Amino acid sequence: MLTIIDYNTGNLSSIKNMLKHLGVVSQITNDKEQIENAEKLILPGVGHFDYGMQQLQKTGLIPLLNKKVLQNKTPILGICLGVQLFTQSSEEGAEKGLGWINGTTISFDKSRLSITQKIPNMGWQNVSNYNQSKLFENMYEEPRFYFAHSFHLKLEDKKDRLVSTNYGYDFEAGVEHENIVGVQFHPEKSHKYGMKLLENFVKNY
Repeated sequence: MLTIIDYNTGNLSSIKNMLKHLGVVSQITNDKEQIENAEKLILPGVGHFDYGMQQLQKTGLIPLLNKKVLQNKTPILGICLGVQLFTQSSEEGAEKGLGWINGTTISFDKSRLSITQKIPNMGWQNVSNYNQSKLFENMYEEPRFYFAHSFHLKLEDKKDRLVSTNYGYDFEAGVEHENIVGVQFHPEKSHKYGMKLLENFVKNY
């Protein structure tokens, strides 16, 4: 069963609905037994880094998720705040991240943005440099996705880079390390491109 982790950060039903449109059965839960038995996981989320980590801590799921992801190598897809929580820390707050990815979450460098480029970065953007990832298998040409964020990834190991995009400057908009994949954008809001990406996660991981 593909399991969407519920830790009170919203944006869950839209992901489930897109999966349903693909014919994929999924569940939204924070039940430990169901997560223990999950074949694949999705960690979505919107909002502040510290709030996300605190809500995840309240569920008591972090030890189980560490076991599933790091030991059992269960495939997991992080979306927006979800992928930021994969990192070691964020400039947005003081909480430690899950630390599954060697990298941090940093704020946009406003000195490198044009006068018309506002924070948060909201809207459609093309992505590139996806290193022949299975997540982009048979993807539509010139893939573009919907972004809504004020912070972005800074990866220490460039081999972990899944995709990059440009908003004033190039930045890493996704990560892939073994069974761990994550994207800064919202596939559930990205029409055919997001649908294909979710289909590939289900099929290829």
